[in-house]
Amino acid sequence: MYKLFVRPLLFLVDPEKIHHLVFTTLRIIGRIPGGKALLHALFGFEDPQLERVIFGLRFKNPVGLAAGFDKDARLIDEMSCLGFGFTEIGTLTPKPQPGNDKPRLFRLPQDQALINRMGFNNQGALNAVNRLQSRKSSILVGGNIGKNKVTPNEQALEDYASCFEALYPYVDYFVINVSSPNTPSLRELQEKEPLLKLLSHVIELSKQKEKYKPVLLKIAPDLSPSQLDDIVAILKETKTDGVIATNTTIDRSDLITSQEDIAAIGNGGLSGKPLTQRSTQVIAYLRDKLGKNFPIIGVGGIMSAEDAIDKLKAGADLVQVYTGFIYEGPSLAKQINKEVLQYEQAKIRAKR
Repeated sequence: MYKLFVRPLLFLVDPEKIHHLVFTTLRIIGRIPGGKALLHALFGFEDPQLERVIFGLRFKNPVGLAAGFDKDARLIDEMSCLGFGFTEIGTLTPKPQPGNDKPRLFRLPQDQALINRMGFNNQGALNAVNRLQSRKSSILVGGNIGKNKVTPNEQALEDYASCFEALYPYVDYFVINVSSPNTPSLRELQEKEPLLKLLSHVIELSKQKEKYKPVLLKIAPDLSPSQLDDIVAILKETKTDGVIATNTTIDRSDLITSQEDIAAIGNGGLSGKPLTQRSTQVIAYLRDKLGKNFPIIGVGGIMSAEDAIDKLKAGADLVQVYTGFIYEGPSLAKQINKEVLQYEQAKIRAKR
């Protein structure tokens, strides 16, 4: 019903305006007595076999909402009713910033894709803290953190540390985002020396706390094999708790959308179906290099339960969705969880 009736209507309106409309609608439903229970009845799916313990945290299922959808922690309780086992807020920066000029979010319906150049638009880490303090659900929350646009790379460490300190009491794990293509020079922090320094610093901050909270790295899909090898070496050296593969891509090859339309849109990170294969390849490469026990969260082009299963087969322990949620609708997490359960049960039967 969503794809036949709801999505065509939503796609008639500017994508960023629709994003805010969906937010408002979910918040209204969540405030109506019985609204959250209704959402859970329609879109929730639970089974003990779906539970996962990854980097010391217990996930009620392996399907998460990727960073970027709920940047400012506005919908944590509502997302817990839509079948997600965890949600990731952000990317958050120390100071509020408006992001890049509009328009900055574009649909490519023929490719089942989005291009965004949001530019870490958010209300700042402290603003998110105010909402995190009042959340009611027990869903696991990741804090995806970055640097402000005006902060030079030489001072990036201070921005990441500031976000870490502000969010520490209220999130379950942290994600170091150095892979967005929409903040100038940010991806330069993926180079070996600055990345080694950044990860080591944030991990040390976590070690100094009474309770250690896992620190993960989110990487781009556009890295070469040698760059991925550097990432693997850094993850091992710093004892980083996990890796998220992958962020959006700057690649524009093999799109159905005309080159004229792509050129008119301009710069930005591409997500959705065109990213499916590449992100899965990166996951498989990392799993081979990191061994069977290193936690990997797979994200990028998960448009169906089959795509999620492919990422699990490639080596992901958990998966996250965003663009697929927009194209496939609010039942996507439920569909994935049902298929993952069948997949897990089939594996058990095969061992007997």
